[in-house]
Amino acid sequence: MNLELLIHFFADEIWLVYNICMSFRYYKPARSRLQRSELAVPGSSPEMFEKALNSKADYIFLDLEDAVSPMDKINARQNVIKGLKELNWREKGKTISVRINSPDTHYMYKDLIEIVEEVGDKLDTVLLPKAGTASDVYMIDCLLTQIETNKKLKNKIGIECLIETALGMSNIKEIAKSSERLEALHFGVADYAASLRARTVVIGGLNPDYPGDQWHHGLSQLVMTCRAYGLRAIDGPFGDFNDPDAYIEAAKRGAAIGIEGKWAIHPSQIELANKVFSPPSSEVTKAKRILEELDKAAKAGKGAAQLDGRMIDAASARMAENIVNIDKQINNK
Repeated sequence: MNLELLIHFFADEIWLVYNICMSFRYYKPARSRLQRSELAVPGSSPEMFEKALNSKADYIFLDLEDAVSPMDKINARQNVIKGLKELNWREKGKTISVRINSPDTHYMYKDLIEIVEEVGDKLDTVLLPKAGTASDVYMIDCLLTQIETNKKLKNKIGIECLIETALGMSNIKEIAKSSERLEALHFGVADYAASLRARTVVIGGLNPDYPGDQWHHGLSQLVMTCRAYGLRAIDGPFGDFNDPDAYIEAAKRGAAIGIEGKWAIHPSQIELANKVFSPPSSEVTKAKRILEELDKAAKAGKGAAQLDGRMIDAASARMAENIVNIDKQINNK
């Protein structure tokens, strides 16, 4: 086959080639949730709950872990139960979660049991901090299953894990496969830095002594793992809420490699995250045109097409579908 025929053959059959190259092994994607901005709200500050409810954050987690001192843990748990019971988070279009205490504390089991038994029907996910091994997730899954069965809860509560230790990052693939409940992995940069003994200037910020982004490896590993096993990939906090430009730069670096949302530790960061992780209208328009042209090509028996002087194919379609789907979620919120 000469070069001209080979090129013609490849262009006509490229859709088939792309699908053949896909692995037969398939991990079902987790439930899709809009998670551009994720507002952290201390469980010890119930006066903030209603403000969070009325914010423009996609996702709220009521925090029982790092934002709460040991002396306030029990009161914070009761605040969270009351806040879930009295405020209608779903009516406001929020995904509502609780960050429980980590598995190495004596608070964790009561966080899970008391909250899920009291208000499990109002909870979307549980955020597990410092997940180090698959067995940590297994323990949470087991407890949730028993409580849901005992309380006859209809909705199955999801699990999200914070990867924020060297152990967790080294076991990230096993963690990602550990439970059918697992929906997302979050990059917990502060504790991760401490675990690595990394030198940091600000939580989530860049150290000028490092030639580039010292968090790129961890974030990239997390994104790759999430995409392989059907999970959402979320970036964690940026500590200096008085530096919006640095927050935006960090969010853009994450978005560039596939991160789909970022924490907001202050209300001022919500709009910044929403803007970075929302596809611009020009991208949405182009994505729709790509899908339209490929649909026309498919009906004509071709696997590839041209748009604005460039070849588009099955890979183009997958990228375009991602953009269109995110836009739909935003418009349907």
